[in-house]
Amino acid sequence: MRYLALLVLSLTLLSGCTDSTSHSRAVYMLLDTSGTYSTELGKAQAIINYLLGTLSPGDSLAVARIDTGSFSEKDIIHKVNFDGRPSVSNEQKRAFRLTIDKFVKSVKPSSYTDISGGILQAVEWLNETGAGQKTILIYSDMEEELKKGYVRDFPIQLSGIKVVALNVTKLRKDIVDPRKYMNRIDAWKKKVEAGGGQWKVVNDLDRLERILEE
Repeated sequence: MRYLALLVLSLTLLSGCTDSTSHSRAVYMLLDTSGTYSTELGKAQAIINYLLGTLSPGDSLAVARIDTGSFSEKDIIHKVNFDGRPSVSNEQKRAFRLTIDKFVKSVKPSSYTDISGGILQAVEWLNETGAGQKTILIYSDMEEELKKGYVRDFPIQLSGIKVVALNVTKLRKDIVDPRKYMNRIDAWKKKVEAGGGQWKVVNDLDRLERILEE
């Protein structure tokens, strides 16, 4: 009888601690606002709307701009941890959509493109959420142009984070020499993987379900 009681107690303890991993998702999306990319933000809105329709109560979402110095809280356009109550979560999503719509209508092009700084800010925010699945989405041509004096040539710790480049537009120089495009993509892939992260490119925006795939 004592043995049976101990067995039941052991099984109860095991069932209570078999999986302590968070199953929530956190997504941080970076929007390139340099040059002509500031006029392409309509497509980015469609991606954000998809995320708002896909993420569940308990998940987290942030959208930030890439500008001259992107390692800054001030570049976060909107961020939210969705409430566990569906009615409250739906209201948060409506407010999020309105904020993004207002930003897209009033955005001004930035002079430089600090993608690395934006990634650093994203990592900081994602880790604070404690989510089990963490994703950085980068809506950009991935051409980084830093203002003189900005230092970004150091490793970025991306362990447990998936980085997805979206709608990576080919520049004029890429069309002349495709190797420039391929080298740029490969350089980012190496940088992400060197930091322990996963890398993916999704240019087909008709298949948005791929961006949050494991």
